Amino acid sequence: MSLNRSEQQQPNHSLTASLTASPNYVGLVKFLMQPFLEAPESLSVDCEISPTLKRAWIRIAFESSDKGKVFGRGGRNIQAIRTVIAAAAELAGQSVYLDIYGSIPGREGMSVEDDQQEHRPPPRSRERSGNAPRPIVKPRTR
Repeated sequence: MSLNRSEQQQPNHSLTASLTASPNYVGLVKFLMQPFLEAPESLSVDCEISPTLKRAWIRIAFESSDKGKVFGRGGRNIQAIRTVIAAAAELAGQSVYLDIYGSIPGREGMSVEDDQQEHRPPPRSRERSGNAPRPIVKPRTR
């Protein structure tokens, strides 16, 4: 706040211009991911931006031995990385999708979501087959 009211503050055009430009997703992802990697040079980041759909697809790959550190306990690390990238995309008026690929033999090209779905057990049904023995329920006595 200024006491001299004759001074007019000029709008910061550089800030608004930087918000309309697409963020440097490759640099941001490398900055966020490299501290978790034993071999940072193995990190591969590919970014595809669709200006018409206002979406960005980021694909990353790294050594599978670093998977535990990148994901963190309960997926906390990767979720934090996704949150930061999503915040940068939101400022630019975009949405972003992050696919993670590993170097697991026989699974190249599989994203983490596909890998997690593969390990998920099938849902258990509540139906009982007709010939399965039913549990014995004893009445409670007081």
